[in-house]
Amino acid sequence: MPLPRAPLMSLDEALGRLLAHIQPLSGTESVATYEADRRVLADNLVSALQVPAFDNSSMDGYAVRSADWVQSSSVLRVTQRIPAGHMGQALSSGEAARIFTGAPIPPGADAVVMQEDAEVLDTGGLTQIRVRGVPSPGQWIRRSGEDVQRGATVLAAGTRLGPAELGLAASLGLARLTVAARPRVALFSTGDELVMPGDVEPAHMPPGAIFNSNRFFLKALLHRMGCEVSDLGIVSDRRDATISALKLAAEHHDLILTSGGVSVGEEDHVKPAVQALGHLDLWQISMKPGKPFAYGQLRRLNAAGKAHFVGLPGNPVSSFVTFLLMVRPVLLKLQGVEPPALRPLRLPAHFDLAQGDKRREFLRARRNRSGGIEIFPNQSSGVLTSMVWGEGLVDNPPGQSISRGDLVDFIPFSDWLA
Repeated sequence: MPLPRAPLMSLDEALGRLLAHIQPLSGTESVATYEADRRVLADNLVSALQVPAFDNSSMDGYAVRSADWVQSSSVLRVTQRIPAGHMGQALSSGEAARIFTGAPIPPGADAVVMQEDAEVLDTGGLTQIRVRGVPSPGQWIRRSGEDVQRGATVLAAGTRLGPAELGLAASLGLARLTVAARPRVALFSTGDELVMPGDVEPAHMPPGAIFNSNRFFLKALLHRMGCEVSDLGIVSDRRDATISALKLAAEHHDLILTSGGVSVGEEDHVKPAVQALGHLDLWQISMKPGKPFAYGQLRRLNAAGKAHFVGLPGNPVSSFVTFLLMVRPVLLKLQGVEPPALRPLRLPAHFDLAQGDKRREFLRARRNRSGGIEIFPNQSSGVLTSMVWGEGLVDNPPGQSISRGDLVDFIPFSDWLA
């Protein structure tokens, strides 16, 4: 009599178990700020200066003394010109300074009048202006330190650097940044049926052969996550070849990532190969697509520590979605980033789903011109066109039917890849 199957593990439980095995990598490196996009900051970034460093004008116009509107008329003599990068002289009563955006405010001035609010008078050689309105103290002035105060922590360790963060670091004069080491990831595929594009013309494909699509999108996803990727190619369906590839990869990599081949069939050699070099856990996750998932650790023979192993499903959509949900958090944590909780958008469904799957289901979907969500007609885990067509995934709870107009949780792909 067959033993009863173990219940499927929830996605949240599986992710919790997985992340419990992951510790941030210890190494750091110094990189040029210019080249640090997508890297993770290893130390707090503390400002050694004020930004802006001095009070400056946020407009082209005239620096003035607001007290002159009490003590004298609004006609002022223009006594100097202050472009950006130059210091001006102190203003006396009844004087104004022609000033340009970013230029330091001269001593004595406490307001800037936009050039549109000043009329230049023809006085036969003496430049004067008549100001329309009454300037308020501080108007159109950017104060020293209003962006960043000296001694402030402006970016915390664990921040994943993007264009805005790099600009902020540059504004503090930092030409180099200390960042977490890149996760070193070995990527390979298993299966004698796999063929690389370019090796065989589509018209001449052998019976039963398929082009290896997973290898391409997985490598691209790894690069987007800031990884250093070693592409170990396609490993033939032999146990000795699989053991040899895993042994080599474990010595020099933090993570080994495969897709397909983690099963119990006669040609599925990844499971016994991983077990021969370490240990392997096979999880059946209550999610669709992407139920089969493998995690393990491999011993290193000539180096300290162990290498993590992750085996993804072979179907392309399952592999892609499982990477986003399970592998992405691992790669973030390896770099010292606490994986953030995704915040789905609540949007109206412009489709009907008569019967929800018994598993938590991730439907390929996109927003339409009416602001609603529509789903791809074919939600099969082998239909990679659904990922190209879609803008994200609808996260649908187990057994949940959906009627047109219901609010659904939609997570854009851009949130995962940001």
